[in-house]
Amino acid sequence: MRFWGLRLETNQLDLFSLSEISSAPPTRTPVLLMDEKTLTGWKSQITIHQQQVRASKPTQQATLFQMPSAHVDPDAIDPFNLSPCSLSFYRLPTDNPGEACLYFVIDIAANLLLYIGETCKSNKRWKGVHDCKQYIENYLDLHYRYELKTAVNIAFWWDAPTKTRSRQRLELALIQKWKSPFNKENWKLWGQPFG
Repeated sequence: MRFWGLRLETNQLDLFSLSEISSAPPTRTPVLLMDEKTLTGWKSQITIHQQQVRASKPTQQATLFQMPSAHVDPDAIDPFNLSPCSLSFYRLPTDNPGEACLYFVIDIAANLLLYIGETCKSNKRWKGVHDCKQYIENYLDLHYRYELKTAVNIAFWWDAPTKTRSRQRLELALIQKWKSPFNKENWKLWGQPFG
C-alpha cells in the first residue's frame, strides 16, 4: 500500500526486528493487591454503612385506610439474623433441586454482608459457575495473606416469592439498601477489588 509516496506495511510486526519482539515485556496487566491497611479500611467503610442500615428504623408511611403489609418488604429482612450455613452446602447429596429463596454471603467475623442473590432452585444455583465464588476465593486468599480473621458463610431467606420477577425486585431492593460490595450494582461505590 502506498501513501504519499511512502510504502506502508500491512503487517505491524514488520515494524520491529525479531529480537525486539522476543524481548518485549508481556502484555498481561499485573494483578494489584490491596495492602492490609487498604483492605481493613475498605471493609470498615462498608461495615459502617451496613450497621447504620441495621440500626435505623424504616420510615412508616401513614395511611387513612388499613392496608395489608407487603409480603415482599425489604425492611423486614435482616440478613445478619438468619442462620448461617457452610459455603459448601451445595456439595451435600440431594435429589431435590431446592426452593425459591434469597441468599446472603456474609463474613461473620467482620459483620460484613458481601453478596445478595436470588434463585428458584437453592440446591442447584451454586453447583455451576457463579462469579461470586471467585470473588469469595480472592477475598479469603487476601485475608489469609495478611493473617486476618474471616468466617464467610451463606444464609438463606426461605419466604421469598416464587415468581421470578417479584424475587428479583426484592433482591435489587436489598442490594440497594445494604450496598453489598460483590454485587455489580455497587461496584462503582466500593470498587471491584476481588473480581
